[in-house]
Amino acid sequence: MSRSIVNTVSYPFKFDQQGVVKDGQAGKTEDLSIKLPNVRGRIPSLQASWLRSMMLEAHQDKTKIMAHACSYDGLSSRLVEEAGFPMIFLAGYTVSSSFGLPDTGYIAMQEMCDKIQETVRQVKVPVMADGDTGYGSSMNVKRTVQCYADAGAAGIMIEDQTWPKRCGHTKGKSVVGRGEAFARIQAACDARDEGKDIFILARTDALILGWEEAMTRAQEFKRIGVDAVFVEALPDKEAMQKCVKELDMPVFANIIEGGKTENLSAKDLAELGFCAVAYPWTLVAAKLKSIRETLEALKESMTKGSPPMILSYSDVCEGVGFNKYWDQEEKYKFT
Repeated sequence: MSRSIVNTVSYPFKFDQQGVVKDGQAGKTEDLSIKLPNVRGRIPSLQASWLRSMMLEAHQDKTKIMAHACSYDGLSSRLVEEAGFPMIFLAGYTVSSSFGLPDTGYIAMQEMCDKIQETVRQVKVPVMADGDTGYGSSMNVKRTVQCYADAGAAGIMIEDQTWPKRCGHTKGKSVVGRGEAFARIQAACDARDEGKDIFILARTDALILGWEEAMTRAQEFKRIGVDAVFVEALPDKEAMQKCVKELDMPVFANIIEGGKTENLSAKDLAELGFCAVAYPWTLVAAKLKSIRETLEALKESMTKGSPPMILSYSDVCEGVGFNKYWDQEEKYKFT
């Protein structure tokens, strides 16, 4: 693939923790001793251990942060990994956009599980996925966490909005009462502790009710036993710094270009103490812009000559995986 357009910028944050990847020996078994750090749950998970370890590493080191562009399918996730990002996040906003829908509660659990499975087949890095409100009662939350883990997710986010939920930076959102919010998170943590390990991120949108309400909920999520907390739509640097200090645990940030939160750099967020920052609008905006511009150029070319050459034939074949497929196809040819 042309190196002039692909991965010329290095990912700026380096992590000591690495996943367990090995080459198998055909027809042979072997004993393998693996030490998995930071494990929770009854059934250990390599990917959850990897994700949690990187999050804790970033939490403890203000020069590091798990900055990640949220993706929406197998191809976009593979491109994120190829660009050097250490994790994948299938956010509700991005996945909804892949269906041609806004992030307003249209996507169901099974559709998200399908996207998780589609993605984990394409990447080696840990995959986190948006669980929205858990798709029903606290029992549904528990089942959602179990199903995401079984589908291959290393992490899940559960929030305290009412259903149908809304993107946290758009109008019309509301939150459930404290009791229901706490029950959801307790169910999520129980699903992790009783079954397969998975990183639990608890999100609250309760800033719409005031600072004290948001912090009360986040502190209770911490007591219940989540791995990290995300307070949605923190307005500025001062609020972000105050949030991280009060919670004293791994805290996520969320940067939406032009949204309600001050658009600080990932480096600045790391120095404030955030362990991770998600960019859920970036790839959706790029997709909308590039497709619209390409369609305009294609229409213009229809009366002037050949269509615009966006990428070479070989670059497209490489990018969507033809070359890898052809290599494997040769391996399995028979006469």
